[in-house]
Amino acid sequence: MALQINPSILSADFSRLADEAKSVEGADWLHVDVMDNHFVPNLTLGVPVVESLGKATETPLDCHLMIDDPDRWAPQYIEAGAGSVTFHVEAAAAPVRLAREIRAKGARASMALKPATPIEPYEDLLPELDMLLVMTVEPGFGGQAFLDIMLPKIRRTRQLIDKHGLQMWLQVDGGVSAATIERCAEAGADVFVAGSAVYGADDPAKAVQALRQLAEKATGTPGT
Repeated sequence: MALQINPSILSADFSRLADEAKSVEGADWLHVDVMDNHFVPNLTLGVPVVESLGKATETPLDCHLMIDDPDRWAPQYIEAGAGSVTFHVEAAAAPVRLAREIRAKGARASMALKPATPIEPYEDLLPELDMLLVMTVEPGFGGQAFLDIMLPKIRRTRQLIDKHGLQMWLQVDGGVSAATIERCAEAGADVFVAGSAVYGADDPAKAVQALRQLAEKATGTPGT
């Protein structure tokens, strides 16, 4: 499966989001972190900004909802232009129903797990999903250090995906950089969210390509 690099707009300059989005148009998706100051202790952006971003870039939007009541709010992000919507299983009241609704509205359905949330209880849900996100930091803030203790969880998740013969993506988010991406790829991840590693670089586009090459080197898998 092709490897994908998704720059996180959370680490961009919010005063010039359109330019920042265009600066990484060689990426596969643009990762948009939506935080509500309830599910996580931070407040970022919402539906109007996602809608504006969708008009400013050709890169599809991957919206990560770190919010309470995603069952209610997720459909609005699809209407705003998101091509992939991730909800946290810890916040969803009915994750299967929500995943099916996201798919029915034309977006990819993804479920995220906090570091302390095991994958095993949700094995039966995997066929309902297009992507599974294993958080490699505690959600809520960018720039955190990568949690190496998540690597076994990434491996177990990949094993479950393969066990069921699913063509779903396995995303990692948090502390992904040139120093950590190879470990994530070797563990079985194929979609990598990178914030400060991309937007903290002098040339974000080159940073995206450098991360892609490292992941390819680690797995022998060609990128998109």
